Amino acid sequence: MTAAFSTLDGFRSILRTPVGPVAEAVAGATARNGQLTKPPGALGELEPLAIWYAGWRGVEKPTVEAPQVIVFAGNHGVAAQGVSAFPPEVTAQMVLNFEHGGAAINQLSRTFGAQLDVHAISLDRPTADFTKTPAMSEDELVEALRIGWNAVDDAADVVVVGEMGIGNTTSAAALAAACFGGAAEDWVGRGTGVDDAGLQNKARVVREGLERHAEQGDGLEMMRCLGGRELAAMVGAIVRARSLRIPVMLDGFICCAAAGCLARTSPGALDHCVAGHLSAEGAHARLLDALGKTPLLSLGLRLGEASGAVLSLGVLKAAVACLSGMATFAEAGVSDS
Repeated sequence: MTAAFSTLDGFRSILRTPVGPVAEAVAGATARNGQLTKPPGALGELEPLAIWYAGWRGVEKPTVEAPQVIVFAGNHGVAAQGVSAFPPEVTAQMVLNFEHGGAAINQLSRTFGAQLDVHAISLDRPTADFTKTPAMSEDELVEALRIGWNAVDDAADVVVVGEMGIGNTTSAAALAAACFGGAAEDWVGRGTGVDDAGLQNKARVVREGLERHAEQGDGLEMMRCLGGRELAAMVGAIVRARSLRIPVMLDGFICCAAAGCLARTSPGALDHCVAGHLSAEGAHARLLDALGKTPLLSLGLRLGEASGAVLSLGVLKAAVACLSGMATFAEAGVSDS
């Protein structure tokens, strides 16, 4: 598969092309849900979740058979300012762990029957320190968007995106502040486990980045100035999934900050996405509120790697199985009155 764009404006054009759920599938799934052998609304949030999925897949009785998990990895020049408890070398080391099957995301993907793909993006070429200059040139941003776009398997029926990159909670905090306002202190968190002094340092770095790039323009320009290659690749994958009407499960704070750049650029850009979970990273709840997303799970996770969103695949599979597999009152010969 080759990306259908070669410039940032080309990507913007795709993003702004209207895409939505199939109305007939929504209507059919809604009608079927109302006839299932249960009291109205008895399955709670599983019911609208299944109908949402059916609409985007364009099928009244959908199934979830081919989940794809995509983890992107990148390095950040801003890590040189001591914003992480770990050195940048850990990014490459964790990629090897993913490839050898030793990480949490490997176990979780296997548990939920998901295909796992890992893309390390120019780890020997960190982004620039965004307190001094834009993190990426336009060509570098487009390159990362294209990697994400091309990573999506068009045979997938749900996509989960995640990341690995030392320093990327700092980049995510800067993007969240740029997209949704507020002070640096509102958005920074402990990430990999920095102490109080480290937290103050992260806030300083984010503040300096925001001051330097005060006139970023739309969310994609914010991504260019403050983001990272793995964050941009998640954006590319999310938009590719949208173009194919493949639902997306969003992971934690970093993934949602990347997605926020799409919401800031084009209203409705995330209608095909649900929030997989609420992470323990302090500002994630604030970010989900800004995105208008209610998380499916809240388990205190703060690992990244798409781990929380993969766990939510179990909820999605259960919701869809009930919609498509339960008998209606007529099919079961049960009186509904």
